[in-house]
Amino acid sequence: MRQEGIIVGGGAAGLLAAITAAENGASITILEHMPRVGKKILSTGNGKCNMTNLHMTADCYRSGVAGVPMKVIETFSVEDTIAFFRRLGVLTMDRNGYVYPASGQAQTVLDALRDKADSLGVRICCDSKVLFIQQKAGRFAVKTDAQTYSADFVILCAGSMAAKTTGSDGSGYELAKELGHKIKKPLPALVQLKCKGDFFKAIAGVRVDVKVSLYTMDKNGDRAALLAEDKGELQLTDYGISGIPVFQVSRYAAEALDHRKRVLALIDFMPEMTDDQLFVTLKEQREYLKDRFAGDFINGLFNKKLAALFLKSARIKADQPISEINNKKLAELCQVIKEASFEVTGTNPYDKAQICMGGVDLRDVNHDTMESRLVQGLYFAGEILDVDGICGGYNLQWAWSSAHLAAVSATAMR
Repeated sequence: MRQEGIIVGGGAAGLLAAITAAENGASITILEHMPRVGKKILSTGNGKCNMTNLHMTADCYRSGVAGVPMKVIETFSVEDTIAFFRRLGVLTMDRNGYVYPASGQAQTVLDALRDKADSLGVRICCDSKVLFIQQKAGRFAVKTDAQTYSADFVILCAGSMAAKTTGSDGSGYELAKELGHKIKKPLPALVQLKCKGDFFKAIAGVRVDVKVSLYTMDKNGDRAALLAEDKGELQLTDYGISGIPVFQVSRYAAEALDHRKRVLALIDFMPEMTDDQLFVTLKEQREYLKDRFAGDFINGLFNKKLAALFLKSARIKADQPISEINNKKLAELCQVIKEASFEVTGTNPYDKAQICMGGVDLRDVNHDTMESRLVQGLYFAGEILDVDGICGGYNLQWAWSSAHLAAVSATAMR
């Protein structure tokens, strides 16, 4: 007898799970509460869809149970993902390990998934909000605001709380909780950080390559324990800091702040130089520009807005002759550039986050099958689980792999 399955959520994980389950002979219905499926796919990779990454290692993921993400990904690897989409007609291209559709459009990926699901007879019901899921006598009853569906298995792919406009509103957590699952508190991840200070508006829009290090602060406001660090292009905003390196470390700030710890962002604005090398460079700059005024001193090294902020922080007046800047002041300026510190006051809200940390507790999920340890026939995939990856296609790979494993497991003969 043909199995009947319900997929709750029509995002990346939901669509791949539906296709895999349907290819394995099941009759599949996707219940999506948005007007259309796959909206979040369209926003990935700035609209180009960073589908996966060739550099796949365990340290690219964080989760409540160590080792789970890579264990799952090994069941449906990066190579499997690329081959899967090639069979759907999507050619991929590699940009330094970052994998995109050759078309350069996320719409290509969504169209391929949707067309394949349609060709397999997958029923897609949009504007269908799931109100509750019940199991009785080995069958599931999935009630929406319109009707009740019956199924042999359910795969919960309802996403997290990040980017609510794309459909992730946290409703999947409530469904999981009603079925007995514990939820690790979701917090914004891959998100911008708000910082203390009234000067950010003056430097908003400046982009510069830096090293960002996050620390907890002690009771005196000094740095304590290192939380995380990353390098890349920083974007300064009117409220604080953004850009890839900030996204990569932001989940640690969110977690520490949630634990009522103070957080310090230490930024090295010249990471390619040591302190001594920068000091020598500034001494050379002083010699070359000795007949000029301090307002022009480091304009040849940094954006003018940033240079002015550095000088002000080092208490060097713009109308001071450069020749009068002594070595002590150069050392102070060096420290300002190499160790600019900003207290982090919060993250931007869930709507601005790409993903969340936290989610369904992995201890209650069988990592070999993605099936619930509490409810037979209930499976999980994607962002709803307590797994978050760094930027670069890692969260989509987690979605593809966990969805494939869940669908294969759900449709295996019992």
